[in-house]
Amino acid sequence: MSESELMKNGSLSLCTEFTLVAFSSLAELQLVLFFVFLVIYLFTVGGNLLIICVIWVTPCLHTPMYFFLVNLSFLEMCYISSVVPQMLVHLLVQPKTISVGGCAAQMYVFTILGLTECCLLAAMAYDRFVAICYPLHYSLRMGPSVCLKLAGASWMTGIVVESVQTTWIFTLPFCGVGRIQHFFCDIMPVVKLACVDTSQNEIVLFIVSLIFIMSPCVFILCSYVRILLTILRMPSAAGRHKAFSTCSSHILVVSLFYGTALFTYLQPKSSHTPDTDKATALMYTVVTPALNPVIYTLRNKEVKEAFRKVLQRKLLRQMN
Repeated sequence: MSESELMKNGSLSLCTEFTLVAFSSLAELQLVLFFVFLVIYLFTVGGNLLIICVIWVTPCLHTPMYFFLVNLSFLEMCYISSVVPQMLVHLLVQPKTISVGGCAAQMYVFTILGLTECCLLAAMAYDRFVAICYPLHYSLRMGPSVCLKLAGASWMTGIVVESVQTTWIFTLPFCGVGRIQHFFCDIMPVVKLACVDTSQNEIVLFIVSLIFIMSPCVFILCSYVRILLTILRMPSAAGRHKAFSTCSSHILVVSLFYGTALFTYLQPKSSHTPDTDKATALMYTVVTPALNPVIYTLRNKEVKEAFRKVLQRKLLRQMN
């Protein structure tokens, strides 16, 4: 007898809480994992906060590119904070439970931030496209109001689309033991717990992911094809190097984020396994946000120079 039939007969009760399996198979390494993820979390939050502060106090960085970078850094702090603090708690306590409401709240925040980042990366690609392909029109096309509209549209798209999708997911009945084979409430591991046929839901989720993840990705690819063609037509090697250097950090971040996102959300259900889901999820929830401050400081001369000047001013004040 199927789970849906058992539920109709009253043999199964609806879940009121879930158990996150997380890294239970690595019981002897729980404390080590706690300190590793704690260090990564503190580094990520501190690094992104430092980028925001440096840009804030440096007038020459008050440009569209760095406006979007501030938004990205803020988003990354929220993104990692939606997953890692709870994971740290569950590495230390038993049982590793979360209420259905808490699970829904985590999925709302996580998915909204994830889709917002997709759209924000596309906005950043458009900024670089205008700066390199239409430099004479840059101040007109990327004025303050345009930047605010692009950032606002990114956030609104994430909030509207993922609020609808997550609400729809949690209208499904969840019954049985409620064991989530993951370290947080990601979409597919939660959908697997539904005690009804979810094949149609999975098709809709796949289509939504295809549209709202792939559309920004295709836009970014098209933008960089045009950027590359423009750079190759530049007469001087110095000009080509300067133009490419302004895009390299963004290309790395896009590659890291989209590589894992596409692998995770555009796979058929049959391809998902707990181990691969956890490994790829660690990449886009922990590793990518931690690498962003490194990429944007080590590969960006303007940020490095601004950071150096901020340190110099601070040292001078201490000496005086």
